[in-house]
Amino acid sequence: MSPVRLDRRQVLGAGIGGLLATLAAPRLATAAAATPGEARLVLVQLRGALDGLAAVPPVGDPDLARVRGALALAPPGTPGGAFALDSLFALHPALAFCAARWGAGELLAAHALATPYRERSHFDGQAVLENGGDAPSGSASGWLNRVLQALPEAGLRGGGAGDAPAQASGAPLGLALGQNVPQVLRGPVPVATWAPSRLPEVDADLLSRLQDLYADDGALSARLAQATGAGALVGEAGAAGSGERLRGIAATAGRMLAAEDGPRIAVIDSSGWDTHAGEGAARGLLALRLRGLDQALEALHGGLGAAWSRSVVVVVTEFGRTVAPNGTRGTDHGTGTVALLLGGAVHGGRVLADWPGLRPAQLHEGRDLRPTASLHGLLKGVLRDHLGLGRRALDEVFPRSLAARPVDALVRGG
Repeated sequence: MSPVRLDRRQVLGAGIGGLLATLAAPRLATAAAATPGEARLVLVQLRGALDGLAAVPPVGDPDLARVRGALALAPPGTPGGAFALDSLFALHPALAFCAARWGAGELLAAHALATPYRERSHFDGQAVLENGGDAPSGSASGWLNRVLQALPEAGLRGGGAGDAPAQASGAPLGLALGQNVPQVLRGPVPVATWAPSRLPEVDADLLSRLQDLYADDGALSARLAQATGAGALVGEAGAAGSGERLRGIAATAGRMLAAEDGPRIAVIDSSGWDTHAGEGAARGLLALRLRGLDQALEALHGGLGAAWSRSVVVVVTEFGRTVAPNGTRGTDHGTGTVALLLGGAVHGGRVLADWPGLRPAQLHEGRDLRPTASLHGLLKGVLRDHLGLGRRALDEVFPRSLAARPVDALVRGG
């Protein structure tokens, strides 16, 4: 079934009330709408592989400065230094809003984790991230669409993710912020889409495929990374500066989720995280990206308003990056990375990590942060304790992931 498509003029002209009337039009038979007071979930996908050692650096690890070289951040308490989180971890200085959420007990970081995927292709890594399985192929639907099927208010027969959705009226429970529905939301449950009228001209998926194609050619890979880095700052930012488009999308997502009978789940995509060249430390391409992300999360917080207290925002990426810098002042495709949870419903102020260390013998294949935790386990914990999914539904949302146990106590009261 085709998604409901909305453009910026519809939202601005009709307001949220008119928007919801559009979503509930008779042309769409879908799941029953959420009622006030229910949990909201936002998934933010960072496409291109976030450098987790830069976003949440383990400043207490004695090997960090040695292995990171010019990419190492100044320690907490020094000019331009990272925000201290605990005795081992800090937060990149560009993440000021996230640091404030940490102080409010509303930010949790989970480090040294990964999906089951252990290769380094953006295309395949993103497929595993979105299909919820253990391989790039094998699942026609995305794991979040299977979550929508499992929600009690979806009117399903039997309440499991394998059932077919009932024919009920109301606004879609899922919302994709962008021109297209990402794989993670594709499936039998209809979802709505919204995109601003101004969009980047360069397709992010095409860029990812080119980056994979040139991965074994150092010169071409570096030139492409430099070009896409500069282009991304213009494309995603819009005319007025870095991050403007992403901030606008996030603010709109927040307002739509906060509406009385708005969607319960939304997905926001952000591209341009493939920092092969010019990554930088406190300044550079990654710092600009992180600042744009931080401002978008702040805009999401503002848009949600009172609904922030019952929301969880999950920030994920397909895999991490190499521990050591490359020859073009960047990092290459890696394995272990970091995920962030924030929101008023998050039991935050903590970093969850079974830290593997950064010495050569402790690395994955001698080059990457070794994963010691499962992203699927983290997501299962959120879905169980925040959205109320049972064991059967979790097993269907993440097939072939029985070994990944749900992480406990991620949300308040969970």
